[in-house]
Amino acid sequence: MRQKRLEFIEPGVVHITDSPAPRPGADQVLVQTDYSAISPGTEMLVYRGQWPPGVRLDSSIKALAEDFSYPLSYGYSTVGRVIALGEAVSDEWLDRRVFAFQPHQNLFCAEPGTLQPIPDDLDDETALFLPSMETAVNLLLDGRPLIGDRVIVFGQGIIGLLTAALLTRFPLATLVTIDAYPKRRDVSRGLGVDESYDPDDPDVISALGGVEGQGGEADLIFELSGNPAALSAALSCIRFSGRVVIGSWYGNKKVDLDLGSFFHRGRVSLFSSQVSSLAPELSGRWHKHRRLQLAWKMLRQLRPSGFITHRFSLAEAARAYELIDRSPEQTIQVILDHRSKASS
Repeated sequence: MRQKRLEFIEPGVVHITDSPAPRPGADQVLVQTDYSAISPGTEMLVYRGQWPPGVRLDSSIKALAEDFSYPLSYGYSTVGRVIALGEAVSDEWLDRRVFAFQPHQNLFCAEPGTLQPIPDDLDDETALFLPSMETAVNLLLDGRPLIGDRVIVFGQGIIGLLTAALLTRFPLATLVTIDAYPKRRDVSRGLGVDESYDPDDPDVISALGGVEGQGGEADLIFELSGNPAALSAALSCIRFSGRVVIGSWYGNKKVDLDLGSFFHRGRVSLFSSQVSSLAPELSGRWHKHRRLQLAWKMLRQLRPSGFITHRFSLAEAARAYELIDRSPEQTIQVILDHRSKASS
């Protein structure tokens, strides 16, 4: 058995390395990967060469705590099974299904404390959505929706869809989503939102009760599209003292905002939200373990594996990234099936 590992060589180019299988250290286990999920947001910044200069890959994840420079490995949603143990690891870990924040590879060594055992009542493909669900949970913790709120979610990629799915469980006045792709708008409507709009519709701002430069009727807006222009549109839709939660990471894309009209007089609040940390004001009651357990619970309830639109083998990874990059309207969640040699 040999280790196959995906590497980003330069913008738009990936390949699979081949090396001897790693051996676990005394306090490690060896995991054989079954599936890994491609992040259509952060990971595509790596693929496209849009990573902001001077920013580490992810200092909160041990496997990704390095500076950004090509070639590099990336990815943070892996599901597999423990196939070997270091001498200091309990036998109870052998053959256990686990989730790991690891780059795309068929074999890897990890300390048990960095792995999440997958609950018996969840299938492997559902478990792949753990980081996305945890992000959606964190967005709601930061947004703090209230009963009767009018809420808009910009972007119906996988994070936007999961956020909208959680919001449908709140007693809101209205819940509206916005996305450029019909496929995603249809899925969003299927979740139970009130309506889903095309951002290119010239009447969309007025349909949402907004007036450019004067604000609108939304109490709470989540900007999850990855498109800087959406943040400007959000300012046209938010009401006096409204809250805009920015979950998009734009990388090196610049944001041009109109802060000279409604923003100041409207006392609009812009909040950043990132899953690597919790809002300090919540730290007395919330911690990462509690948030993670809630994410598992929401996975049980929502079962988002139906959002998977494409499956590729690891050997076909280049095709997977090209599809997401060139035809995003066809995709929602793309995964790599490390057991397979054929795509579907």
